[in-house]
Amino acid sequence: MFARTTLLAVLGLGALAMAPAQAETALFAGGCFWSVEANFDKVEGVTATISGFAGGHVANPSYEQVVYSDTGHYEVVEITYDPGIVSFAQLLTVFWHTTDPTDAGGQFCDRGAGYRTAIFALDDEQAEIAEASKAALAGETGLTIVTEILPAAPFYAAEDHHQDFHIKNPAHYEAYRIGCRRDLRLADLWGDKAFLGTSLNPVSP
Repeated sequence: MFARTTLLAVLGLGALAMAPAQAETALFAGGCFWSVEANFDKVEGVTATISGFAGGHVANPSYEQVVYSDTGHYEVVEITYDPGIVSFAQLLTVFWHTTDPTDAGGQFCDRGAGYRTAIFALDDEQAEIAEASKAALAGETGLTIVTEILPAAPFYAAEDHHQDFHIKNPAHYEAYRIGCRRDLRLADLWGDKAFLGTSLNPVSP
């Protein structure tokens, strides 16, 4: 998986460094990993995204195992980012506004445990930031936020054909995203704060 340069400064945080002096990692489950990867690829300061699985009880599962058997995994995306450009708290803001954190049964048209939302906190600091962000979102919106904040878990990359799916298969991906009504639900839920696949809106940290 290669580091990619973003073209749009979603968070308005200045020019993107071509080679970050340091890198940190976040692990988010936001439904179909194709869409989570597509969303975070557009965020300035994110240098790499990898689709995969975490939180289950089977080592190195295949996509078919996760979808068609009870491995306990979530579809997740491992996000590598430069903390000098974008913070973990700002990534959480993007995460909330690209998902429906009120849905306990999956995301959009993708139903089942593997498509639930979750934040895997990779250390105590991430856990504290995530809990505070979740509480603030609930307080500001009055919504019941069901997204779980889970401890770190082994990450397993998905098969190659799932990586960069929105880039390799743009027509297929766009048809899927429209058919899944993802952006319609995001617009309904978040209004002008929605971070949509077809129009990138600035979000506040």
